[in-house]
Amino acid sequence: MSLSGKFAIVTGASRGIGRAIAVDLARAGADVALFGRDLAALEETQAACAAAREGARTKIHVVDVTDEAAMAEHVARMAAAVGRIDIAVANAGQAKDGLILRFKSGDLDRLLDVNLKSAFYLSAAVAKPMMKQRGGAIVFVSSIVGLAGNAGQSAYAATKAGLLGLTKSLAKELGSRNIRVNAVAPGLIETAMTSEMPAAARDYYLNTIALGRAGAPEDVAPVVTFLASDAARYVTGQTLVVDGGFLM
Repeated sequence: MSLSGKFAIVTGASRGIGRAIAVDLARAGADVALFGRDLAALEETQAACAAAREGARTKIHVVDVTDEAAMAEHVARMAAAVGRIDIAVANAGQAKDGLILRFKSGDLDRLLDVNLKSAFYLSAAVAKPMMKQRGGAIVFVSSIVGLAGNAGQSAYAATKAGLLGLTKSLAKELGSRNIRVNAVAPGLIETAMTSEMPAAARDYYLNTIALGRAGAPEDVAPVVTFLASDAARYVTGQTLVVDGGFLM
């Protein structure tokens, strides 16, 4: 799954799954643009990429991925400087739980902005250079909650399910230009986002997961690398579940 000579963008690259994805893409040979809002954390990701592969080239972009104009500007600037964009990974995401009768509209708007609209903006920005070069790979990071739903996570699940619809629609829309669009749906992954999960919920997941353990960001990243690589050249419109056997 060599990505030598490829140029990739990863949003939400400052920590967790996004950092692991950026590092794995760099290890596979790609040059990686790191998108996020936390400069210090992005610098840590940059150092991790350098440690993963000698000579790995990364560039930090401090940008709000929910800002459509800013995303279009950053991507256009990169496309002009590099000459191509081969891979785009929409990983930026936030979680907010709550029963629907108590959920605040502002929190819903924020989840839609970060989890769904940012992926739409990234896709729109990279579609033009990818269409021009007649090739590319887009990968969305969704969730098993987007497939199965979960009580108390209706807003979060709706945004993650939206990514799956976006995956299939864009795969059909862009396929004639050899642009592939896929998604991954992680299960219980040990990140800062899941660190405050109630003990009862964690026990339920662990007792249900066939492999008997929570996943790590490094369990998700190689699946994204596969979908971004030529090894998946005939795979599009698909969602790969990475959950240790929770949904079966």
